[in-house]
Amino acid sequence: MAKKYKQNKLRGYIQGAWTVVSNGYLVGFVKGRIWQGDSKSICVPGLNCYSCPGAWGACPIGSLQAVLATREIKFPLYVIGFLLAFGALFGRFVCGFLCPFGWVQDLLYKIPSKKIRTFKYDRLLRYLKYVVLAVLVILLPLLIKNAAGVGLPWFCKWVCPSGTLFAGIPLLLENPTLRAVAGFIFSWKMAILILILGLSVFLYRPFCKYLCPLGATYALFNKASFYRLKLNESACTNCGECKRACNMGVDPTKTPDDMECIRCGDCVKNCPTKALTAGFFTGRRKIQPKDSDEGSGQTEI
Repeated sequence: MAKKYKQNKLRGYIQGAWTVVSNGYLVGFVKGRIWQGDSKSICVPGLNCYSCPGAWGACPIGSLQAVLATREIKFPLYVIGFLLAFGALFGRFVCGFLCPFGWVQDLLYKIPSKKIRTFKYDRLLRYLKYVVLAVLVILLPLLIKNAAGVGLPWFCKWVCPSGTLFAGIPLLLENPTLRAVAGFIFSWKMAILILILGLSVFLYRPFCKYLCPLGATYALFNKASFYRLKLNESACTNCGECKRACNMGVDPTKTPDDMECIRCGDCVKNCPTKALTAGFFTGRRKIQPKDSDEGSGQTEI
């Protein structure tokens, strides 16, 4: 029987709380209406659809596409600045703690089933999310315009399962008029959503690994973000427990700043010698042995 690894339970509570808070406009779910207040001009860090009836803020990916698709070409200063700030501070910590759709996948993975840890083209397919970011999020909205000179939010329109789950389904349930006009595109996106949710029972976070353009954006900052993992090489026994505990397929002893790491903290929880720590580190200095690093300010998840 496979060993059951400890998980960072606090993370689940934070994910749930953030999902509720960021989608806290309950009247919107009851009436099938989207919040139109001033807060909608502010991005939230995770993949949280602007059109969700309960959403207080905007999704950075949706906002980026909206600016790039405008008639006049504008540089999306606010959105780029937002992504740079959160990327530099947290990297993919946002994916692990502050993404509602990531939380949904985590919950589904808890369902008892035969888990798929890896497969032949797993590592190759992980580059697909960067293609999605470059093509669907940036190039197509920027380059393909209609007769009025306006582009489309290609990723949101054709792919985003988070938008379908948190926005499309609730809005259609409360609006008979929308149900009457829902056509091929909604059926296509429902098929994508069902496929991803189904895979999430057996495969950890398939959307985050292979398709999410927001995860791809934050991944670019993982090696330089202030929040990251640290390995005390003097305390590490190379037992491999951290690697086996990682559902994202990362070996923290070799690449603690791996672009696939979502900073969930499971590797830290399962390290028998406490050689791994996670937190806001401002330097690249090598961690000293455990008996001499008291007061170093390192934090452990």
